[in-house]
Amino acid sequence: MYTLLLIIIYLSFISLGLPDSLLGSAWPAMREKIGVPLSFAGIIAMIISAGTICSSLLSDRLTKRFGAGQVTAFSVLTTAVALFGFSVSNSFWMLCVFAVPYGLGAGAVDAALNNYVALHYTSRHMNWLHSFWGLGASIGPYIMGYYLTHGASFQSGYRAISIIQIFLTAVLFLSLPLWKRQKTKISNEPQEHYPVLKLSQILRIKGVKFILPAFFGYCALESTAGLWASSFLVLHRGIMPETAASYAAFFYMGITAGRFLSGFISDKIGSRNMIRYGIGITVAGIIAVWLPAGSDWLCLNGLIIIGLGCAPVYPAIIHATPANFGQENSQAVIGVQMASAYMGTTFIPPLFGIIANNISISLYPLYLLFFAALMLYMTEKLNKSIRR
Repeated sequence: MYTLLLIIIYLSFISLGLPDSLLGSAWPAMREKIGVPLSFAGIIAMIISAGTICSSLLSDRLTKRFGAGQVTAFSVLTTAVALFGFSVSNSFWMLCVFAVPYGLGAGAVDAALNNYVALHYTSRHMNWLHSFWGLGASIGPYIMGYYLTHGASFQSGYRAISIIQIFLTAVLFLSLPLWKRQKTKISNEPQEHYPVLKLSQILRIKGVKFILPAFFGYCALESTAGLWASSFLVLHRGIMPETAASYAAFFYMGITAGRFLSGFISDKIGSRNMIRYGIGITVAGIIAVWLPAGSDWLCLNGLIIIGLGCAPVYPAIIHATPANFGQENSQAVIGVQMASAYMGTTFIPPLFGIIANNISISLYPLYLLFFAALMLYMTEKLNKSIRR
């Protein structure tokens, strides 16, 4: 039963990644068909992000009432309905309407699954599961690209992903009895029996005020690095666009591969050291991108190093949550962590776009270095606070 449920959770993480990169890959075709400006993608992305933040904050209440299995199943179903909605949309307002369940489904399942894995499985599985998220995030654009290059519309790509999500929803509903049988490895008391915490109560838990900016900083760094890598390489380093695009993609491959490799060592090294080593490797990669070396080789490979450094940080922060803040608080804290993460992903990359447009895109490495320093400072403050 343990292994079967783990396989289902792996499938759930693929499902979680499938929709995440669809909008960016499909938007050029979408905006042309529905006749809206390029910038309107930001409006849809903001609606999705608002939904994920709201559902992340509600995840503690939902999970303790219905259980992780039901929240996961209904969240994936909600996402499948939203994706099908995108597949029948032929106007901007319809996309905005279906963006609401798109975001609500994503935030709840993210928080519920991450907390469940943190409680029931080792750090090794947390890293590998997030590697499977990267697999899903890579498959999504590939499927969309397949339909677009074969003369089909963006609706066909969304419909195909929605069918996959519906299949995964069916698997999740059939697996609900398995979720109920799995007990926590820390206590025999079901987590649903713990009281639901208000946001003010969560923020008063020792160390939470440090982990939220740390998680915010991580997601700000990762999303900014990925979004602006190609532009930095082309506009500041004078690298050919096709080469820049390839290495920007290698950044995400570095994250996926790094999480897979981290799974082999994370149980021995521990979450705290995985975070420290990850940040250290990230800083080395940022410096490689920043150095004005004569050859572009160092800069290009610096992006891969940043991806490898980012890889263990997110899973390690999540997996350490029950140990840092208590099993009784972990679902609530992870929900707020997810909301903080989505805020970093939503607002920080556009802010750099304003800086690049009005000052210089050459500030890209310094911008990333600031958030790496924020991560390191806040995680070390957390470690000191919970040792007292």
